[in-house]
Amino acid sequence: MSTGTGSGKSTATWRNWAGNVTARPTRETTPASVDELAAALRRAKEDGLKAKPVGTGHSFTPVASTDGLLIRPDLLTGIRAVDRAAGTVTVEAGTPLKRLNAALAREGLSLTNMGDIMEQTVSGAVSTGTHGTGRDSASVAAQIVGLELVTADGSVLTCSADENPDVFAAARVGLGALGVITAITFAVEPVFFLTAREEPMAFDKVTDDFDALVTENEHFEFYWFPHTGNCNTKRNNRSPGPAAPPGKVSAFVEDELLSNGLFQVVNSVGRAFPTTIPGIAKISSKALSARTYTDIPYKVFTSPRRVRFMEMEYAVPREALVPALRELKAMVDRSRLRISFPVEVRTAPADDITLSTASGRETAYIAVHMYRGTPYQAYFAAAERIFTAHEGRPHWGKMHTRDAAYFSEKYPRFGEFTALRDRLDPDRMFGNDYLRRVLGA
Repeated sequence: MSTGTGSGKSTATWRNWAGNVTARPTRETTPASVDELAAALRRAKEDGLKAKPVGTGHSFTPVASTDGLLIRPDLLTGIRAVDRAAGTVTVEAGTPLKRLNAALAREGLSLTNMGDIMEQTVSGAVSTGTHGTGRDSASVAAQIVGLELVTADGSVLTCSADENPDVFAAARVGLGALGVITAITFAVEPVFFLTAREEPMAFDKVTDDFDALVTENEHFEFYWFPHTGNCNTKRNNRSPGPAAPPGKVSAFVEDELLSNGLFQVVNSVGRAFPTTIPGIAKISSKALSARTYTDIPYKVFTSPRRVRFMEMEYAVPREALVPALRELKAMVDRSRLRISFPVEVRTAPADDITLSTASGRETAYIAVHMYRGTPYQAYFAAAERIFTAHEGRPHWGKMHTRDAAYFSEKYPRFGEFTALRDRLDPDRMFGNDYLRRVLGA
């Protein structure tokens, strides 16, 4: 393995977080600067190697898999610049979201919205379209106002709405297909408080009132527990403060014991004895109690996730959410499937990013999960049939079976992206089997 400018022979197998994707790269590099990265890419090109950057491996797809040069961004971390007047922060691409969030908080700043985990690198998160939930504020990538990209020939492009705007439109959710992101400039704002209100709610009530719940709250999401008519809802809205985080006992019980420790045990029991799952689901869905707390954004938006699983998530037009979810519930109810993981529902406003799952339309997300080590194929296949019937777009980093022909119909600007890829990477240096399937040859 190598560090710095070195690009030594690799003997290590790379695995993603879920353990379902492995890769055996020919060599690895951990560049400490943009110049070192560009030099490593030029050498790889001379040697006929493909190249892929990898983050923390939180994608369930082989989007970052390579048998060529594996680029680790571990040394490309930290904040480059804070521009308070412009309301922006420029950060190195390998910075984990959790370090960015903590650093911004120390500066009295915050992203406007974020996903529910923060283990990923910033470049990995945006490249696959990581998102939270929001009525007015969209994905992490939609908060980008500039980025720096090293292309296949080692050139460095700076991109924004004014500079290389065609690249900017596509590379914010670029799947690693256009080049290697080395820095990202985010729009940020002064840190603020969010009050979270979590409470159980019946499935029928959530679906009946879904539009009102989304409209009345800045950030609304819910989880439905299969084999039950029970949901757990979460509403996050801005608050004047002060901070009133969950008490230590409450936080331990809800976030550690129920959401991680006991949940791990419950899923292990369900994997060994699938017939117990419906009964366990009824108990689990009632275990989480109502609570309200207030804190700075990243402490409200994000939660620890230590139970490993497989996941499929589809973005559907917002108006299709309730019909699609009711079909999913009916399918589970009449099937012999045993589902121990809740189904997560979130929303996003339309954005203008070429291959964002929310590109050009108000969006709702439905995520289905299965505990790692349990058969997921039948459940995911049945769910995918429902989602695709409602014009669904799969999350780029989560499991699906769609291909370029499907995406060319579902993304009006798909041709823009592939034409740009032809220009920036005509030899497909950043290609792999997954990108060949989803973007075409």
